[in-house]
Amino acid sequence: MTTAKDLFIITMDPRPERAVGQGDLSLALAGAELIDLIGAGAVTVDGDRIVPGEPRTPDDALLGDAAAGLTRQPPYERIDDWLWRRGQDLSAAYRSDLEKDGELTRKRSGRSPFGSEHLEPADTPGRRRAADRRDAGEPVLAALASAVGIDGGRSDDEPGLDDEPGFDDEAVTTVVAAVHDAVMELEAVRQRRTIENAAFANLWRGP
Repeated sequence: MTTAKDLFIITMDPRPERAVGQGDLSLALAGAELIDLIGAGAVTVDGDRIVPGEPRTPDDALLGDAAAGLTRQPPYERIDDWLWRRGQDLSAAYRSDLEKDGELTRKRSGRSPFGSEHLEPADTPGRRRAADRRDAGEPVLAALASAVGIDGGRSDDEPGLDDEPGFDDEAVTTVVAAVHDAVMELEAVRQRRTIENAAFANLWRGP
C-alpha cells in the first residue's frame, strides 16, 4: 500500500464528520504520490520544480502511472502544476483501484436490502496498516490528512516531518505546503462560483 492509498482509506474509515471534497482529495493524493516518489529516490525537488531521477517502475500500478507521467525535460514541472494535472479525477481512479483490489466493499444503508449503497473500507491488512499510521500520528500522512480537513491524530509533542526517516525533509515539507495551497485555492474558486451563481440567480429574480 502507498501513502496515497492509505490517505484514501482514512478519509473513509472512520467516516469523518466533515465530508472530504473529491477535488481536495485528488490534490492530496497527487501530493502523496509525489512524496512516495521522493522517498523511493525516483524524483528530487529543486526549489518548486520536480526533477526526475533514473526511470523506475514502482510495484504499485497507480504510482507507476504517476512516475511515467513525470516531465523529464528542463525546466521540469512545477509542483503546483503537477498537483492540478495529476490530480484530475485522481480520487475516482483510486476508488476504482481499491475496490478492484478488495480494499473497498459496497454496503447498503440500514437493514433494507433496497437501501442505498455506499463504499467503505474492507477489513484487510491494508486498512489496518492505514489505521495504524493514522493512530500513530505518522507525520506525512497526518499532514496530508490535515490538508483535506481530517485530524491526523498527531499531538504537538510527536515527531514532525523533519523527524521522518527515509525522506528528503525539505522536499516533503515543500510538497505538503503546495498541497495546502492548492486546496485553499480550490476552496476560493468554489466560494467565488457560489457568489457568482447567487448573483446571477438574483438578477433573474429581479427586484
